[in-house]
Amino acid sequence: MKRSPISKLAALTLLAALPFAASAAEGVSYTYVEGGYAGTSTDGADSDGWAINGSGAIAPNFHIFGGYSNQEIDGTSIDFDQWRVGLGYNHELNPQIDLLTRVAYEKFDAGSNADFDGWSVEAGVRGAFNPNFEGYALAGYEDYDHGIDGEFYGRLGAQVKFNQTWGINGDVKFVDGDTQYFVGPRASF
Repeated sequence: MKRSPISKLAALTLLAALPFAASAAEGVSYTYVEGGYAGTSTDGADSDGWAINGSGAIAPNFHIFGGYSNQEIDGTSIDFDQWRVGLGYNHELNPQIDLLTRVAYEKFDAGSNADFDGWSVEAGVRGAFNPNFEGYALAGYEDYDHGIDGEFYGRLGAQVKFNQTWGINGDVKFVDGDTQYFVGPRASF
């Protein structure tokens, strides 16, 4: 299909205006740091450890984010590291809810025979339901190298806020045969 110069100009204008379309929903901060307990339950084994995550707003609608966790498989001395770093876009749907999309580089490292690089993309909503509670629901897809099949996943999370800075955050990621979870304090700025 041949596009007219006017439709190309309209599309470029729309893309250029997106970063200025809206800022974060009221009460939702994309600049925070959190640390706490991380765990994974699989069909074959469970593991637990610790994690640290963070995010920083770099423009009204964009943020960078990252996270690192170290877990040990129960009943063994085998541990693994997971980390991710990415870019997110948030668009205010109404004063309480944002549309959220994110893309990330992913890394899983359990030693020389189990070292995988990958990527993920996720989209969903995040919102502040009242001054002391916010939540999010995301659907995503992740894929790793070395012939590991890509998988769709769901992520649910909530934060109970004690004040504008401090809260407790919880996150659960559901992948086929694998459930990952995090709980810990969050400082928002």
